[in-house]
Amino acid sequence: MPDRSPRSRWPAVAAVLAVLAPVLGGCGSSGGGAGTVTLNWYNFPDDSGALQQAAERCSQASQGRYVIRYNKLPRTSDGQRQQLVRRLAAHDAGVDIMGLDVTWPAEFAEAGWIREWTGERKQQATADTLDAAVRTATWKDRLYAVPYNSNTQLLWYRDDLVPTPPKSWPEMLAQAEALAKAGKPHYVEIQGAQYEGLTVWFNTLVTSAGGSILTPDAQAPSLGPPAVVAAGIMHDTAVSAAADPSLPNQMEDQNRLAMESGTAAFELNYPFVYPSMKANQPDLFPHFKWAPYPGVTADRPATVTIGGIDLAVGTYTRQPDLAFEATLCLRDRENQLANALEGGLPPSLRSLYQAAELTESYPFAADVLAALDTASVRPQTPAYQNVSIAISHSLSPPASIRPESTIADLRGQIQDALGSKGLIP
Repeated sequence: MPDRSPRSRWPAVAAVLAVLAPVLGGCGSSGGGAGTVTLNWYNFPDDSGALQQAAERCSQASQGRYVIRYNKLPRTSDGQRQQLVRRLAAHDAGVDIMGLDVTWPAEFAEAGWIREWTGERKQQATADTLDAAVRTATWKDRLYAVPYNSNTQLLWYRDDLVPTPPKSWPEMLAQAEALAKAGKPHYVEIQGAQYEGLTVWFNTLVTSAGGSILTPDAQAPSLGPPAVVAAGIMHDTAVSAAADPSLPNQMEDQNRLAMESGTAAFELNYPFVYPSMKANQPDLFPHFKWAPYPGVTADRPATVTIGGIDLAVGTYTRQPDLAFEATLCLRDRENQLANALEGGLPPSLRSLYQAAELTESYPFAADVLAALDTASVRPQTPAYQNVSIAISHSLSPPASIRPESTIADLRGQIQDALGSKGLIP
């Protein structure tokens, strides 16, 4: 989502994040009755009730061996990471299970804060699980978390303005220019603010152009011609008629609101926008359609950046066996289906995308699955936080991008970020 949605969430960001300060548990696992262990699960705030229901369902299934206490982390992704880092750096034995943004497992694994999944547990954790989701939970060929939910962006558009959705960014910008000349709604809503969403946009374009941000060993920047192409598309969008005047300040929810206001023809966003449009703009909803994310060229499909949450077991838990067992329960088929229907969290289990209950509520489920099957992963490095800051700083505002020189500067900044020079993690 962004900031959290790009990483994990399907429902409206405002709805998911509209939760008060975190409810923190005690520092140690404690008894919930004679012979019962309390397992502390730290995860993002969820106001749908799906996460609390999962905790209660798994507690009941344990037949008195453990009770899962769902502790809500802060509202923002940075706040969530900061709290977990502080607790784990202090060897807090009360962090039994934690929800990690898909960009964190490398950092937490390298620091020794989360336990590796091996043997039968690993097989259970990866069975029926989307390959890209498993990659987000893997560091140095070892599995350190289990994918809990996934997420991806689609192209949303109005078919009363655009009968045939564009297959590429150049085609989409041309359609927006034509609509503008005709005096019709024409904006392309995309995340242009200086935050994680801007990094996600750039990563999707770079990988869609056949490149990567880091080298395979994650020791140096890669970038190259694909990054120049990506930066050029971002610049061209920002200086065209397609650009919303608020582009430099827009995040996912601002994009949603702009589309619902009727000023936009296109929106690159997560599926949470669909139920929101249905509820808030019933007149526009019949014309609100979806299509695959546009490629950098019409003949090369996009590789959209995957989002989501991975569940990890804390290194310092006093009950590792129970924590592993509870984690598998929290992300089982029943709970993932409930999370999708009640909490709007796209599943990480492949088979659920064919479940009638899901496809009836989300007719774009097959398109989400197709995007996840070809998804790209953000740079996997313990220094990801620094790398992302360097990217979003260099590319903001998008209208100021000068593709060749900006990428040359970014290359140096990423090299410094990998060495934790001059940036605040």
